[in-house]
Parts: sequence; structure tokens; C-alpha cells
Amino acid sequence: MAGPAPRVWFVFGFRDLAATPVPVPVPAGEGLRAVRPGWSYEGHVTKGSRLLLQGAVCGCLPQDCLDLLPGETHLLLLRAGALEAWAPPAPDLRGDPAWSRPLCPREAAQAVLPLVPGGYVTPRPPFFTPLPPMLQAQKLTLGHDHVVLLSTGGALYTWGSGRHGQLGHGSLECMAEPRLVEALHGVPMGEVAAGGWHSASVSEAGDLYIWGWNRWGQLALPSQALAESKVGATVAGTGSPIKPASHAADEFISIQAFPALLDLPEVSKISCGSSHTAAVTRKYGQLGHTDTTSSDQPQPVAYFPANRLRVEDVVCGPWSTYVCAVEA
Repeated sequence: MAGPAPRVWFVFGFRDLAATPVPVPVPAGEGLRAVRPGWSYEGHVTKGSRLLLQGAVCGCLPQDCLDLLPGETHLLLLRAGALEAWAPPAPDLRGDPAWSRPLCPREAAQAVLPLVPGGYVTPRPPFFTPLPPMLQAQKLTLGHDHVVLLSTGGALYTWGSGRHGQLGHGSLECMAEPRLVEALHGVPMGEVAAGGWHSASVSEAGDLYIWGWNRWGQLALPSQALAESKVGATVAGTGSPIKPASHAADEFISIQAFPALLDLPEVSKISCGSSHTAAVTRKYGQLGHTDTTSSDQPQPVAYFPANRLRVEDVVCGPWSTYVCAVEA
């Protein structure tokens, strides 16, 4: 009996100082379990539970490394017996870590970064932040300067900088402590994501909510800056003029401080980059868009259905998108 179809990772966007608008396989993509994107380098978690660094920092990490969070000043590692931060980021781990926190092997095996027993970690000081036990977190995601937490009961909490509406509380105020996103209270959530200055969540029913900064249309809402940037521009390689969508001035949205419900069919996965968003739908396994033109409208990636591939997962880096797919 044939085994399950192999899962292959693809990448498109800005990576390794070059733009790749069409998905290309990640080297050794069939051997990857997960990708941890960063700004100048990324971490690969292989099926053999080995951690590899690719990009500006390259190499293989020691065998007791279980997971990582890449940062520009520090590399945050989950090891079999501790959490560690290393500076500068490097695979050889010479000397002593800049910070460490002991973990028992059982805790290390169950941790899903950035969530760890008692709180969460980031690849920059103070590295560890405790969480109130009452939150009962099941998932936590990190933006540039804000945090989105999903509780075991499906409730959403946010805190940190709110100057771009990324907290979803209807204001631009910052929050030092976790606060319930009241606009979504009573709607059980199953997925959450935090981008540079925007956030998103998917309900258990597959509805997609999104909020925060919309400078480049990353919320799939009308963007004035994007419309103005297209005036006089042409489609790359064709010379044909780009026709921006027609919107009244008061229809443009630069900041969406409350969660907005998007009209997408049954979303299963969501991920946010610095200024873009990618979603996987349950029906078609499609997401985002692949050319170099910015857009404030959701567009399917034709590459995957055209190559008879079904998308199973998506992870956004700051300026790139990683997709895990199998043969349909």
C-alpha cells in the first residue's frame, strides 16, 4: 500500500536579496517539518528533528536543539534542557549564551514556540515574559511590537503597541497587559496570526477576520496609498497600464482598528508577514498572489492548482511566503 503523498515546501517573495514572484521548491523541501522565517535568515526543522540555518546565517545546529526563533541580534533556541538566546546568531554556539532558562525534557518536548511553560519567548530582550495562568493559552503569535494570544476556549487577547490598530480594540492605544478582543467575544477562534502591524484570526467556522495597518492592502481592504502608487504604473513585462479599483475617497481604509470580516470561503490557515497576508481555503487550497504587484484584493495563486498541488500550510516571512503542499 502506497504511503501518504510527500509534503513539499515552496517559497515566493523577497528572499536572499532577490524577488521570486513564482513559487519555487525550498531546497530539501520534502525533508522539512517546519520553516521559521526571519529577516535575513531562516530556520528549517527537518524530519530528523535537525535544525538548519539558511540565508545570512548558515549551518547545522547541535542535535539537542528542538526549535528556534530567528532574530537579527539574537537566535532563540529551544534545547532539550533549556531555552537559550545566542548573540550574534551563529550555528556553532561557541562560548556561553546571552540568556538561558532551564526546562525539564518533558517541558521542552511539549513546548510550541513562542509559547513555553509559564509564558512566552522572543528573540530579543527580555527574551521571556510570564503570562497570567488564567489565560490558558493554546497559541501565541508575535508581531513587530504586539502579541496575539488564542485561549483554549477560543477567545482572543492582544497587547503591545496599538498605534496602527493592530490590537483590534477600536483605538490606537497601547496595552501593557493582555486584553480581550471584545468585538470577537462569543465567536470561537481556531487560528490567529500577527504581522508587522496587523493581525488576523480564523473562526472555527472558517470565517476570516483581519485588522490593523492597511498601507499596502495587507488587510484586503481598499488602500489609498496603493491606489495612488498604481497611477501611471504598468504591469511588469507587458507595458499595459494598471487599472486601480475605483473607490470613493471615504472608502479607503488606512487603519482598521476593529476586526473586519472578509468575504473568503472557509479559511483553514492564515499567516501574516510584515506587509502581506496569506490564507489557505478549505475548498481550493489557494492563497495570496504571486506577482510583484501589490494588491488590496485577495487573489489565488494559480501555480498550485495548475500543478495539481493541494496547499496544507502557509507561513509568512517578513517579505516572503512559504507554502507546504502535497499532490492533489
